[in-house]
Amino acid sequence: MTTRKLLIPLLLILALMLSACELTTKKDVANNTDGDKKEEVTDNSKVDIELLGMQQNEADMNIVRDQLSRNGFNVKLNLQPDYGTFKAQQDAGNYDIALTGWTTVTGNPDYAVRSLFTTGGDYSIMSDPEIDELVNKASTETPDQYVDTYKEFEQKLVLDKAYIAPLFISFKSQGLNKEVLKPESVRLSKSRAMAWDDMDFKDESKRDTETLVLQQTASTLTSLDPIKGNDGSINTINTNMYVRLLNLTDDDQLTTDASLSRNFAIAEGNSEYYFILRDDINFAAIKDKSVVDTGELVSAEDVVFSLNRAKDKNSVPDHRTYTLHEHIATAEIVTDIASLEGLNVSGSSENVKAALEKGLKSGISELVTDKTAVDNAAGKYQVVKVTTTKPFPQVLNYLAHQSAGIVSKKQVESINTYEVDKFDVNKDIPYGDQNTVTEGNSYNNHLYASGPYILSHKNDYEAIFYRNPGFAPGTEDAGLIQNVKVRFIKDADSTLSALRSGEIHVYYGVPENKLDIVKGDGKLELQSEPYNAVWYLIFNTKGRDVAESVDLRKAVLYSINQDEFLAFYNNNKLKAVSTVSPLVNTGLEVKADAAKAKEHLNAYKASK
Repeated sequence: MTTRKLLIPLLLILALMLSACELTTKKDVANNTDGDKKEEVTDNSKVDIELLGMQQNEADMNIVRDQLSRNGFNVKLNLQPDYGTFKAQQDAGNYDIALTGWTTVTGNPDYAVRSLFTTGGDYSIMSDPEIDELVNKASTETPDQYVDTYKEFEQKLVLDKAYIAPLFISFKSQGLNKEVLKPESVRLSKSRAMAWDDMDFKDESKRDTETLVLQQTASTLTSLDPIKGNDGSINTINTNMYVRLLNLTDDDQLTTDASLSRNFAIAEGNSEYYFILRDDINFAAIKDKSVVDTGELVSAEDVVFSLNRAKDKNSVPDHRTYTLHEHIATAEIVTDIASLEGLNVSGSSENVKAALEKGLKSGISELVTDKTAVDNAAGKYQVVKVTTTKPFPQVLNYLAHQSAGIVSKKQVESINTYEVDKFDVNKDIPYGDQNTVTEGNSYNNHLYASGPYILSHKNDYEAIFYRNPGFAPGTEDAGLIQNVKVRFIKDADSTLSALRSGEIHVYYGVPENKLDIVKGDGKLELQSEPYNAVWYLIFNTKGRDVAESVDLRKAVLYSINQDEFLAFYNNNKLKAVSTVSPLVNTGLEVKADAAKAKEHLNAYKASK
């Protein structure tokens, strides 16, 4: 017998032996009741996964791709040029994981979680009763109480169920031209958007003649109605266009400075909040592209109207911020002075009336509902009472958010004459529609601004704002510079070039890889500090395997090495666990673990 004839039977036997070997699955184990053992083999095939993100985050996406590739994934990048196309892809479900970020602009942890992770949240694509319960529990607690609750929240959200995979906490950095501006006048706040009213030229004589030039990326504005948007296109603009009952200091403390309130008080039980209003802020309007003081006081009637529509999901089509204010049960004008005297401040023997009168030149002699009767110097005030659905101290931070900006009841009702449930985007023009301030045939500026500045007109290149002449004139709260221009510049290199050449005066949001350039330019000054912005991966929770498989999500989670992000950004990032990390130190940590990633990926494969 020849060697060739012997080889054929041997190959046949080998083939039969190999065909008897197969991957053991959970189903095989369940059906193997006779005790026979099947030989297991390692499945080294890569798992396909689609990563969605924006062009501006390409470096971060490349790091994520490389980390996932090393841990058994075949990554397909879905890279979109801007937020609009990114959101369209996300809404269409064209991703397994999406690289996204969140900035807590109210300085309180409830804002860092409610819209993102609760059932029905404005930006939430998930629903988990356990997560809902923890978010709601923490919202009723004081800072010394809620640390343990948020720790349990992070444990379930990230480590137990892997709904997100954290990447890092960002620094907030801005560069300014110190030859043009007073550096000390340019604020860098941990949470709130950039305030324009404090900015000042080195040469103060230029306040009414020269233009302060700022920048932002987006030229398409979501809405100039403060309740209809909560994104980078309008947060800074609406923050400066609409006054609120409260503001945040640069380190996230509540303040009445440059707000509509002279004082505020929390009553016993932490469910009633009182605000005494100032009488020196009027609405501004635009006539023939110039600013005018309407002479109309920003009043208690406007406050009640604004807060009622802010908390009502159905008050406008495409309401995007109602979950921030859903804990407001009622907003009302107080008319009985005795009710203020008969109620103590929370944790104090002082009554609410005395708390509201602190530091006022004239005490409360009369409470009035008619705005024309208000006269603080004569002791005639307006007081607004906000009642929450349950004890909810964090409501005050939400009242400092741009979405709680005070609009004109008269003006908004005169514009929004449509029926909300029959709103026709092709026909109806709502209050704050950006087309009404865009130069061209659609221009018909109907804005009434209660804040220190008002938008006059815009195009794709820039937006022009003017100081509100009716905003606390003659006080330190009034805006200093008359004219503000916001240039729309999409990319970092062009923005930095514009700052260095003097075309713009402040670059808000300098990326980490540009910091050294700003530091090295003698005419520029860099301001930088950690802030409440967290970048993370969110999983598609509908129609993809990651929606059903915790193992698949955990394989991604344990593939992410935050140390590599910190190294890439020269430690101008901090480690994160969740969006609450910049605000509450829970003591938890997420560590990259290739062995765990492999274990969970194999478990996912075996379940298929």
